[in-house]
Amino acid sequence: MPSSSKTKANPLTQESAIFMALLFLSLILWFLYRGIFNFSVVFDETIGKAIFFGLPIWIYISATSDKEIGKSMAANKMASGLLRGLAYGGLFGFVAILLASLTQGSSLVAAPLFMADNFWGKFLLALLTAFWESLFFYSFIQTIIRKQFKQALSNWQQVLIVSLIFLLFHMSNIVLRFSDTAIMMQIILLYLFGLGQAIIFAREKNVYTLILTHTLWGMVLLIHF
Repeated sequence: MPSSSKTKANPLTQESAIFMALLFLSLILWFLYRGIFNFSVVFDETIGKAIFFGLPIWIYISATSDKEIGKSMAANKMASGLLRGLAYGGLFGFVAILLASLTQGSSLVAAPLFMADNFWGKFLLALLTAFWESLFFYSFIQTIIRKQFKQALSNWQQVLIVSLIFLLFHMSNIVLRFSDTAIMMQIILLYLFGLGQAIIFAREKNVYTLILTHTLWGMVLLIHF
């Protein structure tokens, strides 16, 4: 019996160690990348995030043969996930627009933004950003935290930790792009958004919902902040 229990415990310990190492390494390398290099936003959101967000997932799955990560991307979840993402994204976007109006003293005016020349280019960029970040922070990080640490952490603790990790990875961008009170506003916005996404994923376990929610949220930030 003791040897059997030990055999069952070892894979869990090994997977946890691999996960923590990849998470820490990804954070450090992402900070160095954003601090040292100054590539275009298009490069950052495509090639950059494919390397720093996509590669750790591939390494983890290759090293552990994990099956849980892919479950949030099952094809049969796509239709329902996109519909919920449209609803959640619209709600998040509306709240962000109201905050922008209150903080900037502007009024709300309806405008056919989708007719603008650069709208669809920005939408595609927001979609790529949403894809990599939803995959990394939720399909990967939140799934593994739930799987590996469910005995030590409650559901709310897991959600709060994932939200904090989401914010930490975005701190370099906030500091580089904003200053003074704008930094605090961005921190609040991003943490609340990360928290909302983590809560949705804990309930839905559907990455398609998060991708569309994140895309719509990203478009609101591009336009109003």
